Amino acid sequence: MTTADGSQRAQGWTAAVRQRLGLGRLLPLGGPADGAWISERAAAAVLRRAVGGPGPVLLELRIAVADAEASPVPQVPPPPSALPPGPLRIEATMAATAHQPLPAAAAALRAALLAAATQRLGLVVTEVDLEVTALLDTAPEGAEPPPEPPRPAEPESAAARAAAGVTGVATLTRVLGPPVHTGADHVRVELATDGGHRALDVARAVRVAVTRAVDGHPPVAVLVTAVTEGPGAQGPGAQGPGAQVPSAG
Repeated sequence: MTTADGSQRAQGWTAAVRQRLGLGRLLPLGGPADGAWISERAAAAVLRRAVGGPGPVLLELRIAVADAEASPVPQVPPPPSALPPGPLRIEATMAATAHQPLPAAAAALRAALLAAATQRLGLVVTEVDLEVTALLDTAPEGAEPPPEPPRPAEPESAAARAAAGVTGVATLTRVLGPPVHTGADHVRVELATDGGHRALDVARAVRVAVTRAVDGHPPVAVLVTAVTEGPGAQGPGAQGPGAQVPSAG
C-alpha cells in the first residue's frame, strides 16, 4: 500500500467517524412497538426549520429522555447506543426581540417546537424546557446554512429495494454501515425521509414492507438519519413561532 493510499483511507475513516458522531443521540420515534429511531441532528434540523420565521430566535437545542427510569424495553433491537423508547424532553435557549412580550414569545416558540416534534416527526415529547438567554434590538438577518445532504446508498437487496420503494423515503443512507444491516435476530434499515411526510409514518411503512420482503419475516428496526426539505416540509406543524399552532394529535 502506498503512502497516498494510506492517507486516503485515513481521511475516509476520519470522515466516517465525524459523520457518525455528528448524528448526535439516536432518539426513539413513537413507542416501544414502533421499532424506529431518528438521529438528533435530523430531528433538530426539522425543528429549526419549523421555527425559522420572524420572531424569537432558537439558539441551542438538545433532545433528551424525559424520564429514564420509566423507559420501556423496545420490542425491536435498537441501533447501537440508541435511547430507549419513552417520553422525551426538548431543552433549548432562545433570543427574544422587543417586538413581543417575553412570556408570549416563549410560549409561541414552545408550542411550535412541540407541534413540529409531534406532527412532522412523531417524537413523544412531554416537556419543552425553554430559557431566554439573550435580548436583541432587531431581528437577525440571514439564515443558517442548510444541513449537509444525506449520503445516498443504492438498494442492492430485496430488503433495500422494498424500503426504497416506500412513499416518503427520500433515499437509503449508510452512516452506521450498510443501508440494510442483517443481524442474527433482526434487520435494521437506515434511510432519509422526505420532509413532506411524517418520519414515524414512513418508518412504520418501511418496517411492514421490509418484513414482507425478507425470508422468515424478522423484526425490522428503522433509523432515520436525515429529513430532506421535500414538498410539504413547511406545512401544518412546521410553522413559525408567531403562527397559530394546532393542538398536537
